[in-house]
Amino acid sequence: MTKKVVVLSGSPRRSGNSDLLCDQFIQGAREAGHEVEKIFVRDKKINYCTGCGTCFNGNKPCPQKDDMSGVLDQMVAADVILMATPVYFYTMNGQMKTLIDRTCACYTEINDKNFYFIMTAADGNKKSLERTLEEFRGFTRCLEGVTEKGVIYGTGVWEKGEVKNTDAFNEAFRMGQVV
Repeated sequence: MTKKVVVLSGSPRRSGNSDLLCDQFIQGAREAGHEVEKIFVRDKKINYCTGCGTCFNGNKPCPQKDDMSGVLDQMVAADVILMATPVYFYTMNGQMKTLIDRTCACYTEINDKNFYFIMTAADGNKKSLERTLEEFRGFTRCLEGVTEKGVIYGTGVWEKGEVKNTDAFNEAFRMGQVV
């Protein structure tokens, strides 16, 4: 069965380590016959949530005029969502956190999804990424019917492209094949 996969690449640099892992995942998923859409978060205009409450009062849409409504539509329509971030100071980067915060306008519609997470960091210890993984899990715990299907740790990578020489590179491809 063909699945609709949405990849949210939070990398601030194209072909950065987390973005390269996204591309590997995508290649595996496409080879397995799935439909994949990659959203390079850096290229989207996503404003900060202002906490105005409009989206909670009377089922009105978020009043902000940016790219987030389109991203939300893709997340709601997806069967599988991959979220990827480089790790800065042991947390997800600002681009990914801003995207998560803006899902409040319709997070109750992001249901029955399989989630995968990619994290890359200069630190070589997977344990150092636990806080970042818990941030992703904090988001998915607010959703209904979510299954965490896989986590890819791109550890010990700093320079652009270093992740190609790690086990995570092949693991991303393999996970993409089994979405």
